[in-house]
Amino acid sequence: MSNFRIRPLAFACCVLLAGSAGLSPSVAAASPAAHKAAAASHADIKSNPFYNASTLPFQAPAFDKIHDADYQPAIEEGMRQQQAEIEKIANNPEPPTFENTIVAMEKSGQMLYRVMNTFSAVAGANTDDTLQKVQEIEAPKLAAHQDAIYLNPKLFARIQTLYDKRDSLKLDPESQRLLEWDYKEFVLNGAKLSDADKAKLKQWNAQEATLSAQFQNKLLGAAKAGALVVSDKSKLAGMSAEDVDAAAQAAKDRKLTGQWVVPLQNTTQQPALTSLTDRDTRHALFEASWTRAEKNDANDTRATIEQIAWIRAQKAKLLGFDTFAQWKLEDQMAKTPGAVMNFMDALVPAATSRAEAEAADIQKVIDADQAKAHQPTFKLEPWDWNLYAEQVRKAKYDLDQDQIKPYFELNDVLQNGVFYAANQLYGLTFKERHDIPVWHPDVRVFEVDDKDGSQVGLFYCDYFKRDNKSGGAWMSNLVGQSKLLGTKPVIYNVANFTKPAPGQPALLSFDDVTTMFHEFGHALNGFFADTEYPSLSGTVPQRDFVEFPSQFNEHWALDPKVFAHYAKNYKTGEPMPQALVDKLKNSQLFNKGYDMTELLSAALLDMSWHTLKASDPKVTDVDAFEAKALKDNHTDLSYVPPRYRSSYFLHIWGNGYAAGYYAYLWTQMLADDAFAWFQEHGGLTRANGDRFREMVLSRGNTEDLAAMYKAWRGRDPNIDAMKKDRGLETPKGK
Repeated sequence: MSNFRIRPLAFACCVLLAGSAGLSPSVAAASPAAHKAAAASHADIKSNPFYNASTLPFQAPAFDKIHDADYQPAIEEGMRQQQAEIEKIANNPEPPTFENTIVAMEKSGQMLYRVMNTFSAVAGANTDDTLQKVQEIEAPKLAAHQDAIYLNPKLFARIQTLYDKRDSLKLDPESQRLLEWDYKEFVLNGAKLSDADKAKLKQWNAQEATLSAQFQNKLLGAAKAGALVVSDKSKLAGMSAEDVDAAAQAAKDRKLTGQWVVPLQNTTQQPALTSLTDRDTRHALFEASWTRAEKNDANDTRATIEQIAWIRAQKAKLLGFDTFAQWKLEDQMAKTPGAVMNFMDALVPAATSRAEAEAADIQKVIDADQAKAHQPTFKLEPWDWNLYAEQVRKAKYDLDQDQIKPYFELNDVLQNGVFYAANQLYGLTFKERHDIPVWHPDVRVFEVDDKDGSQVGLFYCDYFKRDNKSGGAWMSNLVGQSKLLGTKPVIYNVANFTKPAPGQPALLSFDDVTTMFHEFGHALNGFFADTEYPSLSGTVPQRDFVEFPSQFNEHWALDPKVFAHYAKNYKTGEPMPQALVDKLKNSQLFNKGYDMTELLSAALLDMSWHTLKASDPKVTDVDAFEAKALKDNHTDLSYVPPRYRSSYFLHIWGNGYAAGYYAYLWTQMLADDAFAWFQEHGGLTRANGDRFREMVLSRGNTEDLAAMYKAWRGRDPNIDAMKKDRGLETPKGK
């Protein structure tokens, strides 16, 4: 129910791509490449590029020497090596000590982590049929490998012995935290179960891993197949020339002559819905998105998620919890489903009320437009919202997205915005490296140096959408930081921005700009890791804390000093006119009712799935369950669909956010509250950045997160700044 041997592998926004996916033995038997890879694992494993640590700077993977056939034998050998190391620890005849048990566990599995970190990156950002097969075949094996560790009775007996006398071991605080964390994670993963129940848990873990992999690969196929194909260019009226060119290029890449393709992003709403003026095309694009995973048996995910939800409820009961959500939240910041629901329930009335008011404004624009054109009006639908909301934005703030995009050229945003803010706050500098191999030509690599000139690590960025790339945006490590292992961080950010036609600039929306700052906030959390043990380093496993540094970093995108440094016209180099800057800033509360409601809908839908009890009837109609959940949670506004529908909710079925999607809202509270502290103490200063780095960003999971936050902030977080920043304050007089 968590990633093998404790260390988190990837956050995707922030998605967890553990590389632990799987299918059935029949698929393995059907794969000649898999047979070939398995044979190679015995004969050539010592020549495998993952067998030893990379000799490249920072142990960066040698992508120029890694081939698809290398992954499966390396995964198999990595598991074999770690299992042997764990058996040696468990069977050690010496009495258990922190060094010979807990530290020894931390040192185990190095080959497995090397290959899984790299495989996760490539399987998420540049997959192919062979990698998908490997992902499917290895998932249940990785689940079994994890179970072999967590459910090893001799190993747990040693941990239990140390835990019981932890107060007399005289451990330093980080070591004490690691011991207590390991004990809790072993218990949560079934270490105290009977042998019969352990066997049952192992079976369910393998089944869930298989199903999760099936879901991920079906969804990737569904997104590719679900892209909108247009044969008449006039149907794309309203789209910018650059976006039309990109659609033509996407069709060309698929060998669709004389057509245009609008690829799907992972969310319900699609970027093109903001500009398409042909209502039939908007409707078609929305339906392509809404039904992407329901169109044919090959890509229909619904039966898969019904089974995943059922298995998770059974596992929770076996482990002594009423629901999967109760189990999942046991080691999170929120602690209980009740705390999560109380938090979100407090936001729903304000969010939906604001969304309803926004819808009324949009309906007026629709009515006026139709009357002006002497056409009958129509009721606002989800596929209309973005286009007409943009008109309301223009009317209220005189802001046109096409006006601002020329000021957000990708490289300027990256180097003069994202990197500049990191320099001003923390003293980091960045130097592009062209000698480090990458997994795709679009990927760029930068060396990151600290304020004293010492090397921090490497940063990879892969920003453009591809059909073989998972949707969304995320961060993870190729190499993690650990003083024990002597490693420094090698980190990557992935996004899905529209790739421009050849020779054209990559112009971003402000949402894209925010995404870049967001994902780099995760990267900073990883770069500043300063811990002894790899399991406690960097981006922590608690979902309702890990999004805090990233959402906090978003705030610097509009900081006046940072904004002025990157928001320059890509043709002239002129800064964005102050009048346009003011319009952009003033518009930031625009559409917040919609934004918050679609996010709350998704988070509450997640909780509805994961508060099912083992005794509840198994869900057999995903669409009906979803409709009832939205209604019961009071988020069933017809014109505000959830940000993710159940059938394509990758976060919760394939990327580790099950019963955790609320974390985006919870950490908005933390991020807004934290930024308020910066504003109270002088804003963008090195002193503020250094204090935040030392007390929060560098600490990983080395202490209780609520206590960590309170020590830095001076008090517990509250919702006041969030309500103000998200436009959810109760109007005066009400």
